[in-house]
This record gives sequence, structure tokens and C-alpha cells, in this order.
Amino acid sequence: MMRKKRKRGASPGPCSSHGSGPATAPAPQPSLEPTRPAWTGMGLRVAPSCAATASAAVSGAEQRRRPRLCPPPLALLLLLLLSLGLLHAGDCQQPAQCRIQKCTTDFVSLTSHLNSAIDGFDSEFCKALRAYAGCTQRTSKACRGNLVYHSAVLGISDLMSQRNCSKDGPTSSTNPEVTHDPCNYHSHAGAREHRGGDQNPPNYLFCGLFGDPHLRTFKDHFQTCKVEGAWPLIDNNYLSVQVTNVPVVPGSSATATNKITIIFKAHRECTDQKVYQAVTDDLPAAFVDGSTSGGDSDAKSLRIVERESGRYVEMHARYIGTTVFVRQLGRYLTLAIRMPEDLAMSYEESQDLQLCVNGCPLSERIDDGQGQVSAILGHTLPHTPLAQAWPGYTLETANAQCHEKMPVKDIYFQSCVFDLLTTGDANFTAAAHSALADVEALHPRKERWHIFPSSGQETPHGGSHLSLSLGLTCLICIVFL
Repeated sequence: MMRKKRKRGASPGPCSSHGSGPATAPAPQPSLEPTRPAWTGMGLRVAPSCAATASAAVSGAEQRRRPRLCPPPLALLLLLLLSLGLLHAGDCQQPAQCRIQKCTTDFVSLTSHLNSAIDGFDSEFCKALRAYAGCTQRTSKACRGNLVYHSAVLGISDLMSQRNCSKDGPTSSTNPEVTHDPCNYHSHAGAREHRGGDQNPPNYLFCGLFGDPHLRTFKDHFQTCKVEGAWPLIDNNYLSVQVTNVPVVPGSSATATNKITIIFKAHRECTDQKVYQAVTDDLPAAFVDGSTSGGDSDAKSLRIVERESGRYVEMHARYIGTTVFVRQLGRYLTLAIRMPEDLAMSYEESQDLQLCVNGCPLSERIDDGQGQVSAILGHTLPHTPLAQAWPGYTLETANAQCHEKMPVKDIYFQSCVFDLLTTGDANFTAAAHSALADVEALHPRKERWHIFPSSGQETPHGGSHLSLSLGLTCLICIVFL
């Protein structure tokens, strides 16, 4: 008998999913070969079982559904990292994350107290520049496209070239405890400011002596004095300066400096006591012991620099923030000094005789105490031959010669005229001009560089020359009498 052929899957059987398990979306056709009649004859393939077919279908469906329902942990981690990276990259473009402003603020803080006239300026400025450069490098990625950042980088490069700063070397730090150097006054003064909350830089004072001699005190009082012999200009706990003055013209009370002695007192580990001495025609570039520096040879907390052989030397004392200029012009010496106020005023009561602090004693002053060599008016002129008063110069020629060097007719100009009329020595013109140059190099306040004589009442312009002539004539007569 012939059996009826049954088509594969024609009737429900154990493979059917009707009524079994929870309702799910119908599974797509499995990717198997097209269905064929399940012949059992020899040479024909046996049809796969219903259980195997159902298992393959369910497995394929689950694999296709799983990524949509629950991502693998690794993929989730990568997705999270990528998201954070994109967010971080977006944040980096925000101006708040570019720290160029902080770098610039720190640089200003490190250099605001520096002055180009003081010793150690180049070293400290280069340290600050290197710190500035390092800060910009650390924030370079965050500041891409920031014009302020790129301008700062170019500015740093220009400044380092101008100051001959090396790219490698020590750097400054905004932490005062890190930069504290006991042999650098500017370093520990800055540390004290930060600890005390005081943002003002230390106050510096200036004193100068030149010419006949003319004295400018720490208080910017200007005096013309006799002070023949040895006199202390400065005598505090850190420094002593003594000058010796000799008569310039026989029969005159006018004197000039021919010897200067400077003692840098021993200061802890910074320096041993050092003595410098200069006399006319012997302006050495070394201390009396033959050394040119004090303290550690590398740190050079005290050193001498010769600017012009036998004519001009500078002394830089880093440990007390002090600079001294000594010059020889003609037969006489000049001196200029810049010193921190707190150190200049550190002395005992027994040390009160200091010309830089209190000026010349009244009995030793030639002028009226205000530095106005042209203001001694109203006196009866002694009957003294004028040739004795101004040998080789008239008032007009002295004015003309001094005006060539000093166009501003301040107290330095008048001192120049006075010295020419009393000595006839043209070198005093150079002395007055150099003294003013030293003021401009060392005096901390530009508005006080020039001192102008003042009087109780205004003098008409037409009578100013007459007043100056009369005043100088009277003063010169007083000097010679």
C-alpha cells in the first residue's frame, strides 16, 4: 500500500509553539536551507529534529534582541569614557579653564617689587620669566586658540632675549617659603609682605654727596656744607660710610671730598666684615683685603663692579638691598647710595651724627638750610673783589656751561653754577651732572628727582636773572669770608 506523503511542517506537532510559553513576537525564519520533503530513502538527508530547529531559532532571536535590551559591560565602559572625553574636551575650550590669566597675575606679583637699578634685578627677573614660561606650557592645551595666551608666549620670548635669560635655570615661586633666601633682602622682604598681607614693596631711601660739597639727605633735603675733615654720612647696624673733605680754594670755607671709607658690617652667613676705601687718584675695584666679593662666591651677596677703570665703581650688597656708587671727577670724589628705609633707620641713639639722616649741623651749613644757593638775598655785599670769588668764570659763562649739561634749572644746575664760581674748576660741572644721573638711577621716586628752589614770594620773570646773580654773589662772598 502506498502511504500518503506528509509535507514537512504541514500539521502541528511537538515543534509547534501554539499555546506554549508566554506570547512573544513571531520569530523570523531561520536562515536554514529551503524546506524539502523528508524522504527516508537511501542517499537522502534526514530532516533535522523539531527540537533542534526550535532551539536554533530561539537562540538567533535572543542574540538579535540582546544588544537592544542590555549592552555588554565593556561597551558601556567605552561609551562612558568617550562621553567623558568629549565633555572634557568641550570644557577645555571654555575660557575659565585656560589659566593664562593666573600665570600673568603670578608673574606681576613676582616682579612688581623689583627695580632695574637695584642689584640682583636681572637674576630675579629671569627667574620670574622662567616661571611664567613654565606656567604657560602647563596650560598650553587648554589655551589653544586663545589670543591672550599666544601674545603672552611671544612676550615672554622677547623679554628673555632682551634680558639675556637662559631657558634653563632656577625659577621663582609664588610661595614665599620656597623662595626665601636669607642673603637676598628682596627675597625675605617679599616673604614678610606675603605673610603680613602687606602688598606695598619696601621703601628705599637715597643719599648723595658731590661737589663743594652738596648733600642730599635721606629726606630729600638739599644742603651745601663746609664739614671740613672726617664726617660720618651713614652709621647704622649694617653699614658705615665716612667721608673726608678738604678745602678747595685757599682762604675759602668751601670743601670737597678726597677720601671715602665704607664698612659693610658682618652679617650672619652672608658676609664677613668688608672695608672699602677710595682716595683721590686711587679708586680700587676691590676691598682693602684684596677681595671683590663677600660671602658665598656663587651667591655673591656682596660684590664690587668696576664700571670705568679708576673712575667709577659700584658696590652691590644683596643681603641688605643696598647699592653704592663711587666716582672720581677731577681731583674729588662723589658718592650716591640707595638703602631700604628699615635698615637705614636701624641705629642706636649714640649713632645720631649721620649727615645722610639729619643733615649737616647748622654751624657747618653754607646755605639757608633749604638747599637754595640762590636764595640768600637782602644781605649787604662785602667789598670783596669779584675776581677772588669766581676765578676764570663770570655768572653768564658759568650759566652757559652748566646749561649745556643740565637743561633743567633745578638745584643741581644751581650747584654747578655755584661750584664754578667758587672754584673755577670745570670738573665740578661733570660732578653735578653725574650726581643727577645717579639720582635718576637710584632714587626710587621719579617725581622727586629734581628739586627746585622755592621762595616765600614769586619773583617776576624779568628779575629772576638778577635775583640769581645777586644771591650767588652774596653766597660766594659769605664763603670767602
